[in-house]
Amino acid sequence: MIVSEISQTVTDTGKELSLPYLVREPKLVLTRKRAIILLHGVGSNEQDLFSLAERLPADSYVISPRGQFMLGTGRYAWYQVDFSTGKPVINPAQETSSRELILTFIRQIKQQYKVNEVYIGGFSQGAIMSYGIALTHPDEVQGLIALSGRLLDEIEPFVFAGEKSYLKGLKVFIAHGVQDTVLPVYYARAAKEYLEKLAIPLTYHEYPTGHEISSLVLDDLNNWLK
Repeated sequence: MIVSEISQTVTDTGKELSLPYLVREPKLVLTRKRAIILLHGVGSNEQDLFSLAERLPADSYVISPRGQFMLGTGRYAWYQVDFSTGKPVINPAQETSSRELILTFIRQIKQQYKVNEVYIGGFSQGAIMSYGIALTHPDEVQGLIALSGRLLDEIEPFVFAGEKSYLKGLKVFIAHGVQDTVLPVYYARAAKEYLEKLAIPLTYHEYPTGHEISSLVLDDLNNWLK
């Protein structure tokens, strides 16, 4: 759930790539171009995080794709997840499929918009996918934004084992609410500990909130991106 009311002045539908998406082009044109790709959570769509575009730096593309698995009218996911046991159980084949599709999308975005830097991020399941992308292919992205997410155990065997400078050069922002009952804060703390063991520098914040994106999160994220 996104808790914020943000006026949106620019909405454009991008040309067809591997995923349907929305794009806000930069309002300030710099020599180096950056794209911030935002992945929505389960049961949402590309409109959700795109509503944050006007709160993010004006010198960046803000791009929000739609998950490939339809759950209902206007509701999509990157993979199906079962909470019936009290713990989230993922569909690993769907997660792998979406991870590969997002990687293709990132490469297409680089070519389409001639960007020099890509920051991949998301909320909840979108944050989970962003962890997977950034840690398995840090050569494809320069930054990771994880909002109320977790690092999948299934990803850890595939964490990039090549040139270590790729991982150490990764910029990471993690934000999580201590009152989150959907994905409790211990998931963020575990991810922080794991990344620190890999010597990945990161910015980490906890907030007195639940499973949501607050104005405080957006302020800290915006400052970090600048």
